[in-house]
Amino acid sequence: MKKIAVVFAGCGVMDGSEIHESVITLLHINRQGATYQCFAPDIQQHHVINHAIAQPSEETRNVFVESARIARGEINKLDQLNPENFDALIFPGGLGAAKNLCDFAFKAENMTINKQVETVIKAFHESGKPVGLICISPVLAPKTFGAGVKCTIGTDQKTAQSIEKMGGVHIACDVNNIVVDETHKLVTTPAYMLANSISEVDTGVGKLVQKIIALC
Repeated sequence: MKKIAVVFAGCGVMDGSEIHESVITLLHINRQGATYQCFAPDIQQHHVINHAIAQPSEETRNVFVESARIARGEINKLDQLNPENFDALIFPGGLGAAKNLCDFAFKAENMTINKQVETVIKAFHESGKPVGLICISPVLAPKTFGAGVKCTIGTDQKTAQSIEKMGGVHIACDVNNIVVDETHKLVTTPAYMLANSISEVDTGVGKLVQKIIALC
């Protein structure tokens, strides 16, 4: 039975992991007959957004504590993730991936990646284990996989240009499909970068999970 590590960036599309994408990822892992363990870095969020009004809040929140909401409490800190114990790695999207796991949301191609996140992705890649990046998460690919890695965030030209400035090769993709870099064992899908409904997210994420498990 394959075991998949899933890394969250908080809880909520505007300041953490996108909840639909996260839950759908876990559901498809289970439906494919694999198991999962959730992880998140024990760090403060960049900021907190009140999702009811889409405005910043004065409060502070912890990425690990917030991610535990999605994982129903079954979550470990990212620095405890040992790639040797898992067959693959998946990151759902949500702006937390671009605000908490890295600072792409603020610095675009000049971004830096959280060291724990960078170390984990590189460890899976160097071990020849597949990695899945969903929605905005593929911005992590060029600086962790290296120049020439193929990925998609859908069709957003500005984000695609930033990926290419970092050395990645962006491939346009519709919401229902995936882009597979067989050389790097990287699978990406646009999800809510393009999706107009949760069912569209389900289709693309389902294909990503199925391919990830096939590559194990």
